[in-house]
Amino acid sequence: MPLDSHILSLPPLEIRGLSLSQAVQLEQPIVPSRRVESMRFSVIQTMVLGGLLIWLYSPTLAHLVRQWWTDPNFSHGFFVPLFAAFVIWQERPQLERLPSHPSWWGLGLLICGLCLLVLGQLGAEIFLSRCSLLLVLAGLAILFSGWTFFRAILFPLAFLVMMIPIPAIVFNQITFPLQLLASKIASGILAHLGVPVLREGNVIVLPSMALEVADACSGIRSLMSLATLAVIYGYLMERKTWIRVVLALAALPIAVAANSLRVVGTGLLVQYWDPDKAQGFFHEFQGWLMFVASLAMLYFLHRVIRIVWPAKGHA
Repeated sequence: MPLDSHILSLPPLEIRGLSLSQAVQLEQPIVPSRRVESMRFSVIQTMVLGGLLIWLYSPTLAHLVRQWWTDPNFSHGFFVPLFAAFVIWQERPQLERLPSHPSWWGLGLLICGLCLLVLGQLGAEIFLSRCSLLLVLAGLAILFSGWTFFRAILFPLAFLVMMIPIPAIVFNQITFPLQLLASKIASGILAHLGVPVLREGNVIVLPSMALEVADACSGIRSLMSLATLAVIYGYLMERKTWIRVVLALAALPIAVAANSLRVVGTGLLVQYWDPDKAQGFFHEFQGWLMFVASLAMLYFLHRVIRIVWPAKGHA
């Protein structure tokens, strides 16, 4: 090969006396990787959307937190968003590996949620405004990440329903039947224990005084708190889906049984000790004691299920 052609075949950078590594560094510009850029954009996007949601729902959220604080029937609401955030944080490695396939179906769900918010604000119906937040969150998840991501976060998103107080009209429709059921069971147990008793609706007439199973003693408070704790307990302590469902559904009969025992205990105090003990400290202490007993019954039920159906795999 002639000398001229050999010189012309050399790379220009080698003619200038640069090594191969130096040439690569000069030829490749220093830019952030696509993954870093994508993560940075996702963080900025999440912060912007979060700020908009807080600004949009600040009156609704403020009223919601105030009701959690002042209404003992819904004080469990503080734990619901914290647990939902814990579940998402725990599942974040799996969520990060999911493929992102944004879907325009999320936009329709987002619009429905915003329309529900407007209707709730115009009609002064706070329940609709609160429910619209869940629709908006679901719509945003589908719009920006797709259905696969939405299905992955469906459990913590659906669990947020537990933080929304029941409307008063529905709450009253649930409370009165629970009052009648608790008074009926309690009067039957007291009669078997030798206590003279007469029941008139939700009023239990004893020789010493009459006991009224009021709204606070209907069991609705312990039912809602126990149902929330049952879902949390099932998620943390059990892997089989059907057992989790059974534990959540068992909250209803357990709460009714515990509240009936509370009324029975009050009747025994009135009959054999002091009618004044039916109120005040002893009455409140019975409520806490029965709630602890409800948790114990839930744990016992779980142990029985595990003994009858030993864990052999995941559901």
